[in-house]
Amino acid sequence: MKYKSRVVHVGKLAIGGETPVVLQSMTNTSTLDTEATVAQSIRMIEAGCQMVRITAQGPREASHLQLIKESMAASGYDVPLIADIHYSPAAAEIAAGIVEKVRINPGNYVDSNKVDYTSEEYDAELVQIEIRLMPLLDICKKHNTAIRIGVNHGSLSKRIVSRYGDTPAGMVQSALEFTRICHKNGFNNLILSMKSSNVRVMVEAYCLLAEKLTAEGLNFPLHLGVTEAGEGDEGRIKSIAGIGALLARGIGDTIRVSLTEEPEAELPVAADIISRFHSIDEKGNVIRRVRDDLSDSGEMLAYRETAEILGVGGKNPVAVVVQQNHEFFLAAEDFQLSPLPLFNHTSDAEEPSVYLAREEEYFSDTTQFCVFLKKHPQLLLIAEGGTSSLRKLSHAMSENGITNPLILKGKIHTPEKAEAIIEYSLNPGNLLIDGAGNGICIDAKEMGESEAASLGFKLLQASRRRISRTEFISCPSCGRTLFNIQETLQEVKSRTSHLKGLKIAVMGCIVNGPGEMADADYGYVGAGSGKVTLYKGKTPVKRGVAQENAVEELIGLIQENGDWFDK
Repeated sequence: MKYKSRVVHVGKLAIGGETPVVLQSMTNTSTLDTEATVAQSIRMIEAGCQMVRITAQGPREASHLQLIKESMAASGYDVPLIADIHYSPAAAEIAAGIVEKVRINPGNYVDSNKVDYTSEEYDAELVQIEIRLMPLLDICKKHNTAIRIGVNHGSLSKRIVSRYGDTPAGMVQSALEFTRICHKNGFNNLILSMKSSNVRVMVEAYCLLAEKLTAEGLNFPLHLGVTEAGEGDEGRIKSIAGIGALLARGIGDTIRVSLTEEPEAELPVAADIISRFHSIDEKGNVIRRVRDDLSDSGEMLAYRETAEILGVGGKNPVAVVVQQNHEFFLAAEDFQLSPLPLFNHTSDAEEPSVYLAREEEYFSDTTQFCVFLKKHPQLLLIAEGGTSSLRKLSHAMSENGITNPLILKGKIHTPEKAEAIIEYSLNPGNLLIDGAGNGICIDAKEMGESEAASLGFKLLQASRRRISRTEFISCPSCGRTLFNIQETLQEVKSRTSHLKGLKIAVMGCIVNGPGEMADADYGYVGAGSGKVTLYKGKTPVKRGVAQENAVEELIGLIQENGDWFDK
């Protein structure tokens, strides 16, 4: 079922309904540096950005948005501007009279320092939230300014966490509370988002939100994104897999791909994702491609117990299989390959072997194909097909009690690495997120065996199906970031990328940093000009560290806690 959103206007731009999916990004310059912000905004627009978001961390920066808007207009650009607000309602109210949309985070827009709430205290705080929101709503009504209620997984309010925990359900409740207040007071120019650095949490939260909004008749447009996704292949894979899983379900009206790179680098990736899910016909109608086989509830596929065959299935971790021409290899985490024997139709041998099934063989009659598998329990099945076909097969194997391990193989034939990343992240990436399969098969024909194995492990890590390397959580940075986060991330990665299984966060500032790195083992968070705070888990353990020493101090912290080993 496609989520049927209503149309909301952001300036002259229509979002939701049957309109095209809108692309956006965010500047990382100082908001007070007009020239740099306008120049970067223009680069973003020329790369395909249709809405430009700019941080307004305080009233001074919010007021300065007027000069930025005028300078943009003088340069011939009139795309809608979005003010990014966190702790300052005063900044939101100033910005609402200038820009076309204001983004607020319920988790830190209005919150108290309480930890435990009685029912009466919980409800009383909701009343205070309504009182605090009213001035912003009145200004937005006057100026036809839209609001995005942007929930981040790592920055839920203490009140929400006290009742719902740090969960997708808590994220949804946070958004619903603010949405209901807006709707009650006659303000419906709303867009909502549910962002997380954990792709599976993000997909589940959006699916649940779409369900709840539909039930209450509050079907506002949804903005999609995987927050703090990182950079390079890893950042792209996480974003493509998460956003694609939702667009395939008919959920999503505007997107941002968040990369720790220059913001204009985000737009080609976003455009490539969108191109898979909608097109515009000769009459100007938007054609959305939605997969009816996908559950729109965000539920995972049922767990299926399997036998262990050739080191796959059973209690083994989810596998990466590499195909080279007509041969298949099981990849180790160091990318070493072990050959897998192929099934011989003419032999009666019951030795474990690989069986490659193409879509046309199993799709038309999965029941009959399951009969074949029951006769051959020694087969490691590699199934090639589209996402719908593979999902149907996975369901059939579960329902028929088939214990053969299942390796997912998309129908992908492209010589371009960037194109391959998108295709694999969507299929079988969507299925991996939903819990299907015992592994993924990557064709090495065009990219080489090591690169194919690397892509497979990155996709398993992005979908949280197998952790085989250090996980880096990093924000794309914005005007609140006072150091070069791209250079810092590269330095941290070069020193720590061998620490398998650790999650290390590099965050630009304290606004989203401590929250969005909530499940990280260690964190490097900007804390003012030239200063860094280092975290162990959620706890700040070293404050005011000089930036030039911070990476070395981070490594020392990892060593002190026994999580370091030499390469």
